[in-house]
Amino acid sequence: MPKSELMPMKLLVMGLCLSLSSGLASQAFAFDTQSGVSRESGPFDLFKFGFFSYKEGRKGDAVEAYRYAAEKGHTGSRWALANMYADGDGVPENDLEAFKIYSEIAQAGVEPGSEDTGYFANALIALAGYYRRGISDSPVKIDLAQARQLYFQAASAFGIPEAQFQLGRMMLSGEGGSVSVHQAKKWLNRARNNGHAGALGLFGNIIFQEGDTARGLAFMTAALDHCPPKDCGWLQATQEEAFSVASEEDRRKGVALAQNIRFNSGE
Repeated sequence: MPKSELMPMKLLVMGLCLSLSSGLASQAFAFDTQSGVSRESGPFDLFKFGFFSYKEGRKGDAVEAYRYAAEKGHTGSRWALANMYADGDGVPENDLEAFKIYSEIAQAGVEPGSEDTGYFANALIALAGYYRRGISDSPVKIDLAQARQLYFQAASAFGIPEAQFQLGRMMLSGEGGSVSVHQAKKWLNRARNNGHAGALGLFGNIIFQEGDTARGLAFMTAALDHCPPKDCGWLQATQEEAFSVASEEDRRKGVALAQNIRFNSGE
């Protein structure tokens, strides 16, 4: 399961979920008659119950509540349940089951301005990751063109930095379509301006290869100061390789410029 690609959107949507805790965090819940929540409860009440159960480590109760809410059409519960299957979190890991639930969310669509927008965009990114890698021993095969289209939808319609980054990478390497360095740079530039360290570093490597050596080194160096664990390894390797072939003058310029790059400022 492409867990690393999902993390930025998971954090975004979990921010929405955290608003549920206002005024309710001190309440104790249990999936029994005393809690006032049952399988017949409304979908949002079940979702809240599942959310607090998960926070308290009662993942079995969370799964049960999310399932009942999902059956009643609650998108947030579907999203949470899909993530649990994808990560093997409280349930046995099952990428195919996660794929099916993400597909249900994507197929349902979303109305402009809906509170379900984050869940929908997350589902698109998750599906793109599955199509990019496929799921072994399942009908879900690698389909790079489909992955690229899903990333494009999430990148263009919702401006998700991770989708913009992955789309740029696919365009740069020709995955799922033609190679377009120009378009790759456009999407990587958007992603880096939206705070994506991987995009900042990859954009820097492109312009380094194009001859803008000092500025490219600066972007790659600055990216290392902000990279999440999933990107730090390849960013460091890329930056070190570039430094090894750059002139001493360009190295000094790059380090100096890196100190002035304001991450996520549209530099």
